[in-house]
Amino acid sequence: MFKELNNLKSENNIFKKDLMNILHGLAKTISIHDIILASTLLREEGKYVQAKYREQYLEIYIKYFIMRVKDVKEDKTDYSEEIDNKKDFPTAINLLESQFHEKKTYIDENEKFTVIYTIIGLYTTFILNEPIHPIGTPFPGSLKVTYENETYFCPVKDKQSETPQAVCKFCIAKQSEL
Repeated sequence: MFKELNNLKSENNIFKKDLMNILHGLAKTISIHDIILASTLLREEGKYVQAKYREQYLEIYIKYFIMRVKDVKEDKTDYSEEIDNKKDFPTAINLLESQFHEKKTYIDENEKFTVIYTIIGLYTTFILNEPIHPIGTPFPGSLKVTYENETYFCPVKDKQSETPQAVCKFCIAKQSEL
């Protein structure tokens, strides 16, 4: 998976269609069984989310997780333009590859979780130009990801950017004012 992505990141011009071809190929390897296992893993991890945010968190993440894989599989758009934020593309690939190698614990339980996570992160950020967390994603303090004046805002962007494995480093959202 990362061989193709690493080859793409070394290109001078990174076209969305080339990334989309790789993502389509990866998405074809995801079965409904893989989606169910990934959803189960998200539910398990959701147990640690504060109770008042848990159901909304799970609804957004599981729907989002499932729907994005379906979206990638069904996306037939002819993306002829270059990716917008190509300076962040190598960072994204390096981070996702690092996470993939660190998440070996998932392999017995769900070998496709990190593949799904990679597909969603790259598709959302570099193809759709949307934030990784969908609009409305709740965070403690009754804060949410928002979209205002053609800009996405996240209440935890700056705090999470210091976390070594946070995908916030390449997310297009800006820090919202608290």
